[in-house]
Amino acid sequence: MTVSPLRKLGSSDLEVFPLSLGGNVFGWTADESQSFAVLDAYAAAGGNFVDTADSYSAWVDGNSGGESETVIGKWLAARGNRDDVVIATKVSQHPDFPGLTATNIKAAADASLQRLGTDHIDLYYTHFDKTEVPVEEIIGALDELVKAGKVRAIGASNISAARLAESLAFSDREGLARYVALQPHYNLVSRDTYEGELEALAAREGLAAVPYSALASGFLTGKYRPGTTVDGPRAAGAGAHLDTERGQKVLAALDDIAEAHRVPVATVALAWLASRPTVAAPIASARTVEQLPALLGVAELVLTEEEAARLTEASA
Repeated sequence: MTVSPLRKLGSSDLEVFPLSLGGNVFGWTADESQSFAVLDAYAAAGGNFVDTADSYSAWVDGNSGGESETVIGKWLAARGNRDDVVIATKVSQHPDFPGLTATNIKAAADASLQRLGTDHIDLYYTHFDKTEVPVEEIIGALDELVKAGKVRAIGASNISAARLAESLAFSDREGLARYVALQPHYNLVSRDTYEGELEALAAREGLAAVPYSALASGFLTGKYRPGTTVDGPRAAGAGAHLDTERGQKVLAALDDIAEAHRVPVATVALAWLASRPTVAAPIASARTVEQLPALLGVAELVLTEEEAARLTEASA
């Protein structure tokens, strides 16, 4: 497959593939060998942007958090390809390192580096903002990590426009590390979680959006249909979209466009997201190698203006 050009990540010097591979499944629904196979196939297709978090997958019985980072670290060591991969991870939700105090951010970063088996994190996100901690403390700690060479660039996930604006203003005023990326919840059936004030701020300030839940827990793959039953840990939430008028309109539009291009429904849903203002690369995860081609297709599919507009209208 021909690889589309890498995309610049905001104002950073990072260049990323237009699909970020979600690492939430590694050490959860994908064991180590499955995870390695998915990572190998993604890299072979030109993919270079892997997203994880220190808390993945602490919610699983018997897990303590950090399982995903550990799997990715073992893969990087086995393949010897650390310099070819942009690794994004996050801080604030690990059971042993909760919150965003300066002390915790620095301790959590060191723990992530150890699990990943590397001396630097390419993109380090605050996972969930903690409004009880002043932005000055958060940015100050992140800046220390950047100056120490432990982190190349910083981002924020799950943050309000007001707190993001306050953080950027503080970075600019003090000449400290500045957020370059934003990881919002954003997809065809969840647009108000990003569009509006947050998107406008990202555009104005030159931040790249890297949306999570890009396929709405699987709903936008098209596997959820009236009368069908899907088993899985996220099936109930994804299936609920079938009961909405918007969900049905979106599926109908996706079906038509997917048929016209002879591509999977998921590819079209990701292509719409990748075409949105500010979006650098949607995040999607694959538990098996067989699930990967539909995701990788986003690198090649360019929607017409009419197709993009139809999806935008259907999802309004």
